[in-house]
This record gives sequence, structure tokens and C-alpha cells, in this order.
Amino acid sequence: MKKRILVYFSTCFFLITNAQEKTQTLSLKEAINFALENSYNTKASKNDILAAEKKVWETTTIGLPQIDGNIDYQNFIKQPITLADFDQDGTNEEFIFGTKQNMNATVTLRQLLFDGSYLVGLQASKTYLKISEQANEKTEMLTKEAVINAYGNVLVTENSIAILEGNIKILQKNFDDAKKIYENGLNEEEDVEQLEITLGNLKNQLNNTKRMKEIAYQMLNLSLGNPISTKLILTDSLDSLAEDNISLKLISETFNVNNHIDFKISENDIETKRLMVKLEQSKALPTLSAFLNYGAQANSDSFTFLNSNQRWFDSSLLGLSLKIPIFSSFGRSAKTAQAKIALETADLRLQEIKQKLSLEAQKAKNDYQISIDNYQTNKKNVGLAERIEKKQRVKFFEGISSSFDLLQAQNQLYTQQQNYIQSMLEVIAKKATLENALNLPIK
Repeated sequence: MKKRILVYFSTCFFLITNAQEKTQTLSLKEAINFALENSYNTKASKNDILAAEKKVWETTTIGLPQIDGNIDYQNFIKQPITLADFDQDGTNEEFIFGTKQNMNATVTLRQLLFDGSYLVGLQASKTYLKISEQANEKTEMLTKEAVINAYGNVLVTENSIAILEGNIKILQKNFDDAKKIYENGLNEEEDVEQLEITLGNLKNQLNNTKRMKEIAYQMLNLSLGNPISTKLILTDSLDSLAEDNISLKLISETFNVNNHIDFKISENDIETKRLMVKLEQSKALPTLSAFLNYGAQANSDSFTFLNSNQRWFDSSLLGLSLKIPIFSSFGRSAKTAQAKIALETADLRLQEIKQKLSLEAQKAKNDYQISIDNYQTNKKNVGLAERIEKKQRVKFFEGISSSFDLLQAQNQLYTQQQNYIQSMLEVIAKKATLENALNLPIK
């Protein structure tokens, strides 16, 4: 028995541990495709489309035949008494008319024949579906950009850790060597202390970056739609992504504002406002509907309605209902005027969005070009900074230069290294921003 319990708990522990250590290996392209299917935003956006499709059908059914059934059962605990002078003797006698219990069952068929509001509502529901589909397209574009930034941030922290660890290793050796030289009386204590300060700062930066690494992975998991504890292995490197995302051809890409998703959404907003004007105008039109009713009624002094010999009396009714709006104290005209004003405002916003999108596209092109220039400059500068730091290190241990000169060279190197890493991320991120600004399809 004890062995069975031990095996049971061991199996449970293995399964729980295995679930907690779920590992996912992703390139940037795979991460984007995964997020488009699994991220919280894209799932919610697709649900909005499904809801819009159901809304279209809900609105459509208003103009289709409607059938309702109704069953009424009445049991007079005390039946009403009617007074009447049937024998004309001047005295009213008490009479009870009807049975103590009765039941009435009816089925009614209704059909809307004409309603201007229904026709406008049907158009509006289809426009709402279109808006939901466009919102989904916008969500996918934003999801792609978010994943690219999150993926890049993880790679930045990984590269920063590798560079800091390399710098610490070199600086630790320099510190140990300088300390031995000082102990032999061949340099000043200040030189050792200066290296110790720099070494302490680097170790502190490394610890902070390692903590940021965990947050960066969690943010990437969140953008992917994963549990934040999912272990990720990224197959793309920051260097290769930076090189692959340099495309000068993209800067010369022609911008067509009419194809941009934000412009289409604004056009749909105008269509929505136009339909609101039609809706308010349609409320002044008459409404015509037809109905067909069939019913059966039974009466009894006791509950015998389920018996086969119970008599039921049929009835049927066919009718039309015409509702004509006559006067609303100008309430309808006020609502129509409000709808027209909203339509004019939407048209103004469309003109604004055209200018805004053109400006954003131009700015995104400029930012992307700047990021490429910065990347190329920083790539060159980091090589120069490495050589300068190495020369100053040699001079310092040869006693030619001071610790101050070495400190300047080291700080310059560390700054250039961080600039170089950030410039690679900027190239990747700015390209994603430019592709969204140009409304380029997701590949």
C-alpha cells in the first residue's frame, strides 16, 4: 500500500513538474504567427467578429415570420356574481355566468410587412460586422508589432548580459593584476580603487539586467498569449535580425492612404453615421405588420382539460396593423438634425485622418532611415571603442597612462556597446512601425 501511494505521488510530481517546465522554441516569424492565433487580443478580436455575425442574423430575423404560443389557465376561487332582473319584478337576482375553470391555448403568426427602421438596422448590422473585421485586422497588425518589440527586448537583455559578463571578466583580471602591482609598490592605491569602483558598477548592472531578463521573457509570453511561466528558447539572434530588417527599398515604398486600415475604419464610421441619419428619418414612415391567430378554449367546473372527452372551442383571427407617426412635437426632426451633425463631424475626422496617416508614414520612414544610420555608425564605433580601451589598458599597466584615462576609455566602450545593442533593436522596431504605417500585409 505504501509503495502504491509513493508511486502515485511520484507520478503526480512528475506531471506537475513537466507541466511547469513547458518549453517553446521560436524564431521571430514563428512567434508572430503563434501570437496571431493565440494572443489574448487576437482571440478577443475574433470573438467580436463571431458576435457581429450573430448580430447580423439577429437583426435579419426581425423581418422573418415570428410564431408565439400562449396557454392561459384560470381557476375562480370565488366566481363573480352578476345582478339582473330577468323576471321584471323590480328585484335583481344573483346569477353566476360561466364555469369555475377555463383554459385558453393560442398560436400567433406575425410577419413584418414594412418598417423603415428594420431596413436601416439590417444595413447597420452588416456595417457593424465589417467594422469588427477591420478591427481584427488592426489588432493583428498591433499584435505583430508588440511581439517584435517583446522578442527584441529579450534579445537585448541576453546580449547585454553576455557583454557585461565579458567586461566583468576582463575588468576582474585587470583589478587583480593592479592589486598585485600595488602590493609590490609599483602603482598608487587610487588606481586599484578606481578599478574596484568600475567593477562594482558593472556587477550591479549585470544583476539588474538579469532581473530585467526575467521580466522581458514574461512580457514576451504575455504578448504571445502564453502563461508567463512558459520557458522560451529564441532561435534568432539580435545581429541577424538587425541585418535582415535593413531594407532601403521599404523607404521608397509608395503610401496609399485609401488602403490603410485606419482610413477604412474612418470611412466605416461615416457610413455608420449616415445610417443613423436614415434611421431617424425612417421613424417618420408608417409601420405595417400582419398576424394570424388560432386558438382553442375549454371550460369546466373541475380540472378536466386533459380528458379526451373535454370539449374545445376553436377560434381564428387574421389581421393587419398599421402604425402611422403623425406628430412628435418636432422630437424626430431634432434627432435627425443631431445625426446629420454627427455625420458632418465624421467627415471632418476622415479628412484629418488622411493628413495624419500621411504624416505618420513620412515620419516612420524618417525614423527607420535614422535607425539604420545609427546602427551602422554604432557598429563602427563599438569596434573603435574596443581598440581604444585595449590600448589604454596596455598603457595603464605599462605606466604610460593614468587610471583616469583608462576609466574614460572603459566608460566610452560600455556606452558604445549599449548604443550598439539598442540601435539593433531600433532597426527591428522601427521597421515594424513603418510596415504598420504603410499598412503592409502581414507575411
